[in-house]
Amino acid sequence: MKKTILTTLCLSALTFGFTSCHSSAKKADQSDSIKVVTPEKKNFTDTINGKAVSLYTVKNKSGLTAYITNYGGRIVGLVVSDKNGKATDVVVGHATLKEYTNPLAQYYGALIGRVGNRIAKGQFTVDGKAYQLDTNDGPNSLHGGKAGYQDVVWDAAQPNDSTLVLSYLSKDGEGHYPGNLSIKVTYTATADNGLKMEYTATTDKKTIVNLTNHAYYNLNGEGSGTILDHLLQINADKMTPVDSTLIPTGELAPVAGTPFDFNKATAIGERINDKGNQQLKFGKGYDHNFVLNGKPGEIFKACTLTGDKSGIVMDVYTVEPGLQFYAGNFMNGSSAFKNGIKDAYRTALCLETQHFPDAPNHKNFASIELAPGKVYNTTTIYKFSVKK
Repeated sequence: MKKTILTTLCLSALTFGFTSCHSSAKKADQSDSIKVVTPEKKNFTDTINGKAVSLYTVKNKSGLTAYITNYGGRIVGLVVSDKNGKATDVVVGHATLKEYTNPLAQYYGALIGRVGNRIAKGQFTVDGKAYQLDTNDGPNSLHGGKAGYQDVVWDAAQPNDSTLVLSYLSKDGEGHYPGNLSIKVTYTATADNGLKMEYTATTDKKTIVNLTNHAYYNLNGEGSGTILDHLLQINADKMTPVDSTLIPTGELAPVAGTPFDFNKATAIGERINDKGNQQLKFGKGYDHNFVLNGKPGEIFKACTLTGDKSGIVMDVYTVEPGLQFYAGNFMNGSSAFKNGIKDAYRTALCLETQHFPDAPNHKNFASIELAPGKVYNTTTIYKFSVKK
């Protein structure tokens, strides 16, 4: 991002109720000019669909602090220290609840379900019965369809400073999915500087479930500019190619010799504009599922992301078989981050742990069916350190 941030940002900060602002002209892509803007509880206190919304703080003794609202279970901000000990907000978000109700910001930081990612034509079958979901992404259903969990007000309980428990009953037929699905998601700030997300769910009728979190990360700090110089390493030898509507073909394709080979730490922007790669054309960049090398059900380091300026390192651990890497290809500056800087093209990225997209329609993909009497259980940890 090349535009200059002027002192007028201070006026914008006051307008939105920010707790800090810039007082001098500096370029937005200079991370040392970006200040952490702490979300304020008063800007998230409201009632939506008859349920109380608030803002919660989850923290550990090392300084990791997560700000989470029970509207959509969203991570509004996540503050850790950079290589110089400076507090850095590595999750982009908005300053007010109202901004999150804007469809342009519908997935920022949110819990995603009942099924994350895409289902072809919104169609799937369980025990011989066909179901038709709403289509909200061209011909396909994306992130649960029109009634996704990003718009849900979750019940919240905070047993201690480091833990937040969110619960929700997704009723039979909601979003056209079968079964009453009882969900619990626990956010924990761990002693070893991680943000741990544990998901459990049970159902009274066979259904499909694939829960994840859609936080957008910039390890140089919110509003600090491009993520193309971040280094990314993904522990995956294969990926799932997609068609022009971003639905998997069913193939598990080797990444070796392609722009999708991140087995060695590589700058995100190094190959993202490879004009000869059809997959990058379909995704308008990286927006693809990687087949992780871990063993099913065992915690595994899926990837490592390093901020090129901050030295912040984020290791992602999960029991999931897949990781969706999205490079912010559809960000367009239509809304503002907490510090007033616009959410410009590729200024944040997503690393979503998951079962594979469109899993119900591919027999060779791990099943996402959940039956009565069984418990859906998955864990993902985003762990932070620094590289000097």
